[in-house]
Amino acid sequence: MTEQRDKARRLRELHRPGQPLVLANVWDAVGARLVAAAGARAVATASASVSWTLGGADGDAADRDEVLAQTALVVRAAGPLPVTADLESGFADTAAGVGETVAALLATGAVGVNLEDGARPAGEAAERIAATRAAADAAGVPLFVNGRTDVFLRRIGEPGGRLDEAVARLRAYVEAGADGVFVPGVADPAVIAALVEAVPAPLNVLAGPGAPSVPELAALGVARVSLGPGLAAAACAAVRRAAEEVYAEGTYTALDGGLDYRELQGLFVTG
Repeated sequence: MTEQRDKARRLRELHRPGQPLVLANVWDAVGARLVAAAGARAVATASASVSWTLGGADGDAADRDEVLAQTALVVRAAGPLPVTADLESGFADTAAGVGETVAALLATGAVGVNLEDGARPAGEAAERIAATRAAADAAGVPLFVNGRTDVFLRRIGEPGGRLDEAVARLRAYVEAGADGVFVPGVADPAVIAALVEAVPAPLNVLAGPGAPSVPELAALGVARVSLGPGLAAAACAAVRRAAEEVYAEGTYTALDGGLDYRELQGLFVTG
C-alpha cells in the first residue's frame, strides 16, 4: 500500500501547468513496456483501445471486470511507473456503483482514473466524481481523479455556448473532488487558453494530427497531454496494411520496419 500511495503522489506531482505530463495511452502489457522504454513518466490506458482489445465497442459497453483485469496487466507491466486508467463513466448506473468500481480499480494497483460525463447532467456527473473521491479516501490512496467533460467532443449545445458550459461543468467536478480536468475535442489555442484560465485545476487535452504540438500546449499552460486511442488506431492501420498486402498480393513489404522478435521478447525476459 505504501508503494501505491507513493505512485499516486508521484502522478499528482507530474501534473504541472506549462510542463505537461505526456501520456501515450496503451491497452496491454507490451504497450506499457514500449512506452516506458520510450521515456514515459507514467502510463495510461485508453478506454476505446481496451474495449476493442476485449472484443467490444467503446462507450460503456465493456465488461467492468474484464476492463479491470486488463488494467491489472498494464499495472504489472508498468513496474515502477504510476498507472492511470480510463474507466469511461465508471461502469455503473449509480454514483454508489461508481464508488465500488473505483475501489476495485485501486485493488489493481492503479493510482489515477478518468471519469467522463457523456450526456449526463452536470449534477449527476459531479455525484459520480464525489463517490470516486470518497472511495479513494476510504482506501487511503490519494487517487488522481481526472474529471472529463464531453461538451466539445459531443458538440453539446450551440457552439457559442460550449466554452461556458464546459467551464461550469469542470468547476463543479473540481468542487466534487476532481484533481484535474479533461476536455477532449478542443484544438483551438484560444479555447485551450481560456479553459486554463477559467478552471482551477490542471488541464488535460487530447492530442493528435492537427492539434498543437506538446511545446505549444505547454506554452498555453496545459498540464497533461493524452493520445487517447491514437496509438491503437495507428497499430491497427499497420495490421490492416500487412494483412491486405499478403492476401491480395502475396507479399510482405508492409512488415518492413517491424520490431525485432528479440527486442520484443527482451521486454519481458530478464536476467
